[in-house]
Amino acid sequence: MKQYRNFVDGKWVESSKTFQDVTPIDGSVVAVVHEADRDLVDAAVKAGHRALEGEWGRTTAAQRVDWLRRIANEMERRQQDFLDAEMADTGKPLSMAATIDIPRGIANFRNFADILATAPVDSHRLDLPDGAYALNYAARKPLGVVGVISPWNLPLLLLTWKVAPALACGNAVVVKPSEDTPGTATLLAEVMEAVGIPPGVFNLVHGFGPNSAGEFISQHPDISAITFTGESKTGSTIMRAAAEGVKPVSFELGGKNAAVIFADCDFEKMLDGMMRALFLNSGQVCLCSERVYVERPIFDRFCVALAERIKALKVDWPHETDTQMGPLISSKHRDKVLSYFELARQEGATFLAGGGVPRFGDERDNGAWVEPTVIAGLSDDARVVREEIFGPICHVTPFDSESEVIRRANDTRYGLAATIWTTNLSRAHRVSELMRVGISWVNTWFLRDLRTPFGGAGLSGIGREGGMHSLNFYSELTNVCVRIDKESPDV
Repeated sequence: MKQYRNFVDGKWVESSKTFQDVTPIDGSVVAVVHEADRDLVDAAVKAGHRALEGEWGRTTAAQRVDWLRRIANEMERRQQDFLDAEMADTGKPLSMAATIDIPRGIANFRNFADILATAPVDSHRLDLPDGAYALNYAARKPLGVVGVISPWNLPLLLLTWKVAPALACGNAVVVKPSEDTPGTATLLAEVMEAVGIPPGVFNLVHGFGPNSAGEFISQHPDISAITFTGESKTGSTIMRAAAEGVKPVSFELGGKNAAVIFADCDFEKMLDGMMRALFLNSGQVCLCSERVYVERPIFDRFCVALAERIKALKVDWPHETDTQMGPLISSKHRDKVLSYFELARQEGATFLAGGGVPRFGDERDNGAWVEPTVIAGLSDDARVVREEIFGPICHVTPFDSESEVIRRANDTRYGLAATIWTTNLSRAHRVSELMRVGISWVNTWFLRDLRTPFGGAGLSGIGREGGMHSLNFYSELTNVCVRIDKESPDV
């Protein structure tokens, strides 16, 4: 049986306590995972600080650019290994993992290498009354040892989204992947070892949240900062722990995202985009749309067309090249999603498509599959409409005016993303800017420029990452102020 071990201070470390990594495709065991205890997490943090005091702490920006590119090259060489591990852990289709997850995981290192290579720093000249002047410039330094706690839905993509800029800025990291998806993080540790990253720079600890590695990282007094992607409730717990040491935090949390579809949209283009926005990764993307508002003149047409598209959606073995949707991440999460299907029935929803569990008549019946589902007929205050489900389900409802839909779309405690569909240019700009979210898409979805700010408002997170925003979070900036006296006259 494959073993996923911890990687601390440049060494692979086993533990006496293990757990199973189970694939959601058919419920079989992928690997045995070694759970880190508090002492091992402490050893990882200490190793990170030693690295900062040694060779790694003396690296220049140009040297770290080279490190990031070497990491990306080795990841690319092992691309098939990453692809196999990602699909085994998540069950996501080949069509997604091979075109989004693994390429973006590699691109994150190259992207932040490029950003670091050209990163500016603030510089200002201040003229003084006596004829002298002051030159101020910012010196960028690492925060220290950063705790990186990453989620299971896009495990490699979102892990490298944090690790790459953290290393670019000269930090050491202690990484805890989700207990559901330890595979690609372990492979990334193998890459770090292969390229010769100094011991202690990249530390990997496996485990869970409470009374396990996640808690041990967030409560450790010598962790310098914490970056986390996951559920809002977990983010609140980590934030309370980080508050004890007044530590910087960057949180990308949940969402209950709105799609706003106006009657003048390009209907077929919109349908193509909405199928992705609703069902990519079985709806397990924090940016997916769970609330769909459709202008009344095309509401009925949209409902019929969406239901027809869902009937044609191929839910099948992930390795089949034409599979469009795989299972949910685990049986536990499937039970949560199914509980919301039942709640929707109790609240009086009409099911336009799905609402159950597909039956295959083979090993997949032991997996974590659900049907892509569309419901209608609920009020905006229904729990199913207000609470994040994180699965392949959306609620569709009509609207009659621009002002109405803006108010309804913003009536949520979350604020991560929105997608607007219209051919009216003025409306597109007007509505997208009025969405209380971190990112508004117009006539597209999940299109990302990695230089731009990414994050959420409200329960959807704190801070922004991406481009210089990431470098600024993972850096400590020291302003250097130099007084330059005017030249003394010759005596």
